[in-house]
Amino acid sequence: MGQDQTKQQIEKGLHLYQSNQTEKALRVWMRVLEKSADPAGRFRVLGCLITAHAEMGRYKDMLKFAVVQIDTARELEDPDYLTESYLNLARSNEKLCEFQKTISYCKTCLNMQGTTVSMQLNGQVSLSMGNAFLGLSIFQKALECFEKALRYAHNNDDKMLECRVCCSLGNFYTQIKDYEKALFFPCKAAELVNDYGKGWSLKYRAMSQYHMAVAYRKLGRLADAMDCCEESMKIALQHGDRPLQALCLLCFADIHRSRKDVQTAFPRYDSSMSIMTEIGNRLGLIQVLLGVTKCWMIQKELDKALESIEKAQELAEGLGNKLGLLKLHCLCERIYRTKEQQRELRDHVVKFHECVEEMELYCGMCGESIGEKNNQLQALPCSHFFHLKCLQTNGTRGCPNCRRLSVKPGYV
Repeated sequence: MGQDQTKQQIEKGLHLYQSNQTEKALRVWMRVLEKSADPAGRFRVLGCLITAHAEMGRYKDMLKFAVVQIDTARELEDPDYLTESYLNLARSNEKLCEFQKTISYCKTCLNMQGTTVSMQLNGQVSLSMGNAFLGLSIFQKALECFEKALRYAHNNDDKMLECRVCCSLGNFYTQIKDYEKALFFPCKAAELVNDYGKGWSLKYRAMSQYHMAVAYRKLGRLADAMDCCEESMKIALQHGDRPLQALCLLCFADIHRSRKDVQTAFPRYDSSMSIMTEIGNRLGLIQVLLGVTKCWMIQKELDKALESIEKAQELAEGLGNKLGLLKLHCLCERIYRTKEQQRELRDHVVKFHECVEEMELYCGMCGESIGEKNNQLQALPCSHFFHLKCLQTNGTRGCPNCRRLSVKPGYV
C-alpha cells in the first residue's frame, strides 16, 4: 500500500469512526497497519488506534499500540514523532493507573523539547503528569502541572486542551473539598464546549457534564447532579464510551446514597464496578468501594463495610493513592468507635494523621486540616494552597510553607 492509498484509508477510517461505526473503522486501520509500507502513515494510523482504544476503555490495547508507535517513531528518526509517541505511552499508563510510569514518560517528553510540534504538546504532557500526581495524592505538584497546562492552552489558543484541564481542576478541587471551585471549573469547560465545540467530539460535552454532576452532588444539589449525569450518560452510551459509563454509574449510585436510597444505589455500584474491573480503572474501583462501604454503614452492616474497606485498601496501597487510604482510615475510625474496639480505633486515628502529614493536607497558616469539610481555598503562585479566609485575615509576604521548607536544620 503506497503513501496516497494509506492516506485515503486513514481518512476512510476516521469518517467511519466519526459516524459511530467504530469496529469498521478499526478493521480499516488494522488493514493499513498490516499493508502500508509508509512509516509516517503507519505512525498516524497507530495514533488513530490509540485514541479509539482509549475512548473504548481498552487500555491494554492502547498501551500495546503506543509501544509499537515508539518503534515506528524511532524508524522515522524525527524528534516530533518520538515526543508524540512518548506522550501516548504516558497517557496509556495514566489510564491503567500506573502513575509513576506516567510521570517518568512525561519527563522524557519534556526532555526532548526543541521543535514547534513538541512545544505544542507540552500542555498535554503537563495535563497527563498532573493527573498522575493527583492519582498519587501529591496535590501541590498536581496543581503546578495543571496551571502549566492551562498556560500552554492559553498561549496556543487551544480551547480543547483548556476544556480538559478545567475538568481535571474540577476533579482536583473535588478531592480537597473546595466545592465552589469544583463546580466553577467544569462549568467553565461546559462554556468552552458551547462557544467553540461545534466541530468537537461530543465526549467534551459529556466530560464537562459528568464533572458538574459530581460537584453538584457534593454541594447537595441532587436534582442538578442527576440532570447533568443523565446527559453525560446519554452521550457515553451513544458513543460506546465505557470509561465514562462507569463513572456516570458511580455518580448515579452516589446520588442515590446521598438520598439514603441504598437499595437503588447498590445495583449502580455493582454495574460501575463491573466496567471499572473490565477496563482496569483501579482508581475508580477505590471510589466504588468507598461508596459501597458507606451504604453498608447506613444499613449498620459494619462487618460487610470492613470487607469492602479491606479490598479498597489493597488497591489504594498498590496504586500509592494516599487520599484513598486517608478516607479508609477515617471510615475505619467511625466503625471501630461504634464497635467500641479501642485498640483498632487508636491504630486508625494514628494512620489517619500520618496520611494528613504526608500529603500536607493542612493550612500552613492556621494549622487546621484541609479536605475534612467544604472550604474555600486559595493557591499561591508556588501552588501551595491555604484557607481563603486565612490569607484574607493574615495576608502573606510569601508562602509560609516554602519558608518552612527552606529553613535548614543547624548543627547541634
